Amino acid sequence: MTGTIVDVPGVLVGHAQNEETLTGCSVILLEKPSVCGVDVRGSAPGTRETDLLDPVNLVSVVHAICLSGGSAYGLDAATGVMQYLEEQGIGLDVGYGVVPIVPAAVLFDLAVGDYRVRPDRQMGYEAVQAASRETVPQGNVGAGTGATVGKLNGFGNSMKSGLGTASVIIPNGLVIGAIVAVNAVGHVVDPQVGTIIAGPRDEQGIIRDSVEILRQQAFAPIPPGTNTTIAVVASNARLSKAEANKVAQMAHDGLARTIRPIHTMYDGDTIFAVATSEVEASVDLVGTLSADVLAEAVIQAVKHAEEAGGLPSYRSYFQE
Repeated sequence: MTGTIVDVPGVLVGHAQNEETLTGCSVILLEKPSVCGVDVRGSAPGTRETDLLDPVNLVSVVHAICLSGGSAYGLDAATGVMQYLEEQGIGLDVGYGVVPIVPAAVLFDLAVGDYRVRPDRQMGYEAVQAASRETVPQGNVGAGTGATVGKLNGFGNSMKSGLGTASVIIPNGLVIGAIVAVNAVGHVVDPQVGTIIAGPRDEQGIIRDSVEILRQQAFAPIPPGTNTTIAVVASNARLSKAEANKVAQMAHDGLARTIRPIHTMYDGDTIFAVATSEVEASVDLVGTLSADVLAEAVIQAVKHAEEAGGLPSYRSYFQE
C-alpha cells in the first residue's frame, strides 16, 4: 500500500506541469474500461463528457479521466490523452477505429503564474504517457500546480494549495482511493482536530475563518474565476453506472467536512467515481469510505503544498 489512489488495482496516475508558469494536469489511467459516475456541485464548472456519465445514456465505461488547471482552456489536455490512447488502440470500438472515453474537469489557476500558458494537448499527452503505479507525488504537481485556497480577503491574501491523494483497504479486499486538486474559495480545516490549516490571511498574515468573513461583510464578494476543487474517487467494487453516480454524490461529503464554504456560485466542484469491478461491496459502504478518503486527500493536498507565486503554504505556518 502506497497510501495513494494507485493502491486501487487497475488505476494508474500521471502528471505533467509547468513549474514556472504554475499550471498542470493529472491523468487517472485505467488498465481496463471501468464504470464511472460523476456529481457536479459547484455552480461554475468546466467539464467534458460528464453528460455521458448519466445512467440513462449509452456508454457506461471510461478509459481515463483528466483533471487540469487552465480553466476552460485546460479541457484541451483531454484531447492529448485521447490521442495517446488511440495510438495504443484503446477506446470504444465504433467500427471505424476507436474512440477513447476521457471525461475531464478543470480548475481556475490563471491568477497565478502566467495566465497565457495553459495545459494543452501536448501536456495531456505527456501526463498520460507518464502514468504508472508508483506512489503518487503530491503538492505542487499536476492539476494542483497552481491551486490556491482562501480568497475571501482578496486573492493576494490567499494561500498555496495543491494536489493530494489517499487510500484505504478493508478486510474483504475492498480498496478505495481518492485524488483531488484543491482550489477552493474557502478555507481548509482538519476535521480530526478542528483546526484551520489554510485559508484567507489578514494584514498581519493571520489565517482567518472564511465563514466569519462572510458573516461580517454579509455580501463579501467571492472573486470570480479563482476557484474549483476537482477529484476522482476510485474503488475495486462492482458497481453499476447509477451506483457510481451515487458514490460520487456521497463523496462530496468529504469536501464539505474539510472546505468552508464549498459548492459556491464561483466554484465548479466536480467529483468522478470509478469502479473497476472486482469486489462485491454495497454502494453505501463505498460511498461512505470514499467521503472519508477524499477528506484525507484534501488535507494531504494542503500539507504537501509549497510556497509559490508569492503565496505562502501550510508549511510556511506549521512545522511537523
